Amino acid sequence: MSKKLLIPCLYLQAGRAVTGFGQRNLFGDGDVEKLARFYSDNGADELLVFDFSSGDEEHEHAIARIKEICAASEVPVMAAGNINRAEDVKKLIYAGCAKVVLNFAKDSNVELLGEVSRRFGREKMLVCISSSEEYNDHREQIHEFASGILALDAVPKMEETSSLPVILHTEERNTKALQELLSDPLVGGLSGSFISALELDLNEFKQTCKEAGIAVNTYESAISWSEFKLNSDGMVPVIVQDYKTDQVLMLAYMNEDAFNMTVKTGKMTYWSRSRQELWIKGLTSGHFQYVKSLHLDCDNDTILAKVDQIGAACHTGSRSCFFKELMKKEYDDTNPLRVFQEVYDVIADRKVHPKEGSYTNYLFDKGIDKILKKVGEECTEIVIAAKNPDKEEIKYEISDFLYHAMVLMVEKGVTWEEITRELVRR
Repeated sequence: MSKKLLIPCLYLQAGRAVTGFGQRNLFGDGDVEKLARFYSDNGADELLVFDFSSGDEEHEHAIARIKEICAASEVPVMAAGNINRAEDVKKLIYAGCAKVVLNFAKDSNVELLGEVSRRFGREKMLVCISSSEEYNDHREQIHEFASGILALDAVPKMEETSSLPVILHTEERNTKALQELLSDPLVGGLSGSFISALELDLNEFKQTCKEAGIAVNTYESAISWSEFKLNSDGMVPVIVQDYKTDQVLMLAYMNEDAFNMTVKTGKMTYWSRSRQELWIKGLTSGHFQYVKSLHLDCDNDTILAKVDQIGAACHTGSRSCFFKELMKKEYDDTNPLRVFQEVYDVIADRKVHPKEGSYTNYLFDKGIDKILKKVGEECTEIVIAAKNPDKEEIKYEISDFLYHAMVLMVEKGVTWEEITRELVRR
């Protein structure tokens, strides 16, 4: 049985992101990154963004905001609203949207579905219906060119049972009624004001759904606590790492209750040996640690947790507890990700703080045409070097090309994170 999805929705209105009609973004005007990250970290399976912009200028601004949402979100993003032509669909997919929703209340969208489905893939297309007639009148077309249905307000009465998953966008706020909706075989997921409420603990709601026999995405441990090898205090040490950088953030301890709560809530929870109580990291400071993965070592006596750390891990305000250097040997750090980011950062700093005699600043001063000319020249040099059996020349030319490509990235405001996200999407 497929898992039922919980999909918070954002509404873009006049350049601002809100979580419901009239409800302001609690993270502040325009801070869509924090809002998308909040949902990603707190149990959302996907995000749904409605674009209510008016006019071309506001529409372009909305697409830029959707791009920011996609960059910040770690769950798939769907976009709906203000889609009038194939170019709009292309912009949304290029912005990072996993799916685009066509409103079947608009005849132009009905005509558009086949074209964009063939061009971008059926799996990227959903249709939005506000009445059963909109489905029944176009059933064959929807099944041929779309991978799902977004239904507004009520489960559509379909003449024949649909094999496509239906995401129900509802204003229902009663949890029992919502569970009944999720129990409907037609319903593959829920969206709407209740699921989008920032005060709602989606993981807790998922647990109640699970207890009611509804299949949802929840955290589960592959190994039970009884198989762990405990220390003399009945606990297991936990090494905590940043899931992106692998920086070691802290060391703490879990007992069985802390472990079970961590698995259940998705928030790192420890046993405080000094206070002799459960300790949800960040509950008072706001510096939560959201679980990305938990691994047990070969002896079953130590947990490695990779987390999304909000703010500082250390009580001193330091990002990591391990900031007191005792000794250090000189060595070359050849970690590719760190090297690329460090070189990029130097180039970006040159743009903001020019240095006399800097070749990088010479390129920035000459402008985009000069930068593009150098990128093209270095591409040609790679082709020439590749005909030479000596790989040293290829290494040299590829390094030159990557440097100039990074100058171009900085000039156009493209980051390595955006590049790697795009590669992962592909």
